[in-house]
Amino acid sequence: MPSSTINMRVDTDMVERLDAVARRTGQTRHSCMVEAISTFLDDREDYFLAQDSWEDFQASTDTAVTIDEIRWDSGHS
Repeated sequence: MPSSTINMRVDTDMVERLDAVARRTGQTRHSCMVEAISTFLDDREDYFLAQDSWEDFQASTDTAVTIDEIRWDSGHS
């Protein structure tokens, strides 16, 4: 996948924390930053998906079910 360069300014404390995590994990500063950004984006995208789904449900005529109405299939015979 093609990549792009992003420059960002962060405070010294954050850089020190990043370096400490990189040392403890044996990763590079770069790989820690990429992982952190990826996790942040995944979390935000999940949040927006849930928010959109909730808004769609509220706008629909569908009704909710209680937890007791759900049939949980354990997958065992």
